[in-house]
Amino acid sequence: MSTVSVVIPCYKYGHFLADCVKSVLDEQEGVDVRVLIIDDASPDDSADVARALAAGDPRIEVRVHEQNKGHIATYNEGLLEWADGDYVALLSADDRLVPGALVRAAALLDAHPEAGFAYGRPLRFQHGGPLPAARTRSTGSVVYPGRWWLERRFREGTGCITSPEVVVRTSLQRKVGGYDPELPHTGDIEMWMRLAAHADVGYVRGADQAFYRVHGNNMSTTDFGGQLDDLRQRLVAFDSVLEKCGVLLPEAGRLSLAARTRLARYALRRAYRAYDRGRTGVVPVDELVEFAAECLPGGYTALGEYRALRRRRRIGARVMPYLQPLVLSAVADRGREWLWWQSWKRRGI
Repeated sequence: MSTVSVVIPCYKYGHFLADCVKSVLDEQEGVDVRVLIIDDASPDDSADVARALAAGDPRIEVRVHEQNKGHIATYNEGLLEWADGDYVALLSADDRLVPGALVRAAALLDAHPEAGFAYGRPLRFQHGGPLPAARTRSTGSVVYPGRWWLERRFREGTGCITSPEVVVRTSLQRKVGGYDPELPHTGDIEMWMRLAAHADVGYVRGADQAFYRVHGNNMSTTDFGGQLDDLRQRLVAFDSVLEKCGVLLPEAGRLSLAARTRLARYALRRAYRAYDRGRTGVVPVDELVEFAAECLPGGYTALGEYRALRRRRRIGARVMPYLQPLVLSAVADRGREWLWWQSWKRRGI
């Protein structure tokens, strides 16, 4: 029977802990699971909740930080210092696993030693709302060549994993290392890519693998300035992968150009869409253009998105929202966005 170490970092999420731990220990028959809850000096009763859970189940260990170390150090403590199972998973205290998720992931990794990690489809749900119905019967699995999967990330300029749906081979995790403290918001994307540079990537088909809770405290960005910061941090993440794994990636120059082109397109698209939506007063258009120029010095002006932005600037911010339905690039852009998201949801890559 495969062994899985599950690390549950917690900061002020004690009220979620019981449900999170239940999804790991009571709903994963077929694997030998141990849990480490690391409370990062929560100012509430999270540590007491964790200790009470551990008192009732010998499979649970608890560590409590006297001083807050931050999420990256907390993650790495569990992943690199504590985990000793065949496989390791990191599960935020506010998320939970789908029943049988660890069994499905472990079965894939058992059958494919060339795969360094396995993931599947996450289900997002709103905090305070009911859990969505989850699929628990897999229709099979696929193993993508790591370099191919990695190139997809560079070409898309983004990740395709939220985090709780991933199970990693522990030996590879230790070889590659943990989260980079220099990447507090894109360390997960960067780490998945480093793993893929060293091994193939498994994907569980058909079944859902984790529930990801959406609420105001998620470490994600929705404001417009934050979206620009997100693009900047993604650029640093892609550069970091090439710096750390360049010896394994002879096509590093091509990968860098692909990522930088995609990120420049994202930035310019957000800039010209601000004209379509009448939001030029809140969207940092000039800064987005500057970022595109940073990604592709001397080349960003040849992109179609830049030409679309120039047209909108000529039309003007006040008039453009009324003309937007008649502008071909705006209609095509909406179609591309819809097709891209549908493809992403279906294939999970």
